[in-house]
Amino acid sequence: MPRPRSDEKRIALLEAATRIIVTQGLSAPTAGIAKEAGVPNGSLFTYFETKTELLNQLYLELKSEMAGTALKGLPAKAEPRERFFRVWRNWTNWAVTFPEKRQVLAQLSVSGEITAQSRADGHKMMANLAELADRSRANGPMRKAPLGFVLAIMNSVAEATMDYMTQDSTNAKKHCKEGFDALWRMVE
Repeated sequence: MPRPRSDEKRIALLEAATRIIVTQGLSAPTAGIAKEAGVPNGSLFTYFETKTELLNQLYLELKSEMAGTALKGLPAKAEPRERFFRVWRNWTNWAVTFPEKRQVLAQLSVSGEITAQSRADGHKMMANLAELADRSRANGPMRKAPLGFVLAIMNSVAEATMDYMTQDSTNAKKHCKEGFDALWRMVE
């Protein structure tokens, strides 16, 4: 009879995977992840059939957390600039507050281990953000560019902004605003 699954152990394994991947990369052994989580190595496979499944679940958990945080408190009736700035501020603050999660999500995003289905599910989680970006550029210079291209540019500006916010935390709010202003001038 299979052992019952515990949400606490599943969460502990995902959190341990984040900590281990930051220091050892995606090739980190599952035994190290299990040890970091305080569970026997075999227990990891009770929750995730394979390491690939673990990595895909971690990718989706991080994407979900990031998207949920970015959209938190989004004013429904505000002007597009205000709405977009709220998302921007929430997103960049999440990344600066959780640098390990940001780093692991970046590694997973370029990994060949993440399945097409997980990528599609991750994109669905970000659909509200993509829709807001699309509406924000409707009359701007990027209106005819493919949305994927615009989102890639936005992500690049966000990454640079997050780096500066992290490196110069005293001026993090200033960097957040300046990064947003630069982005807004590109799209609006």
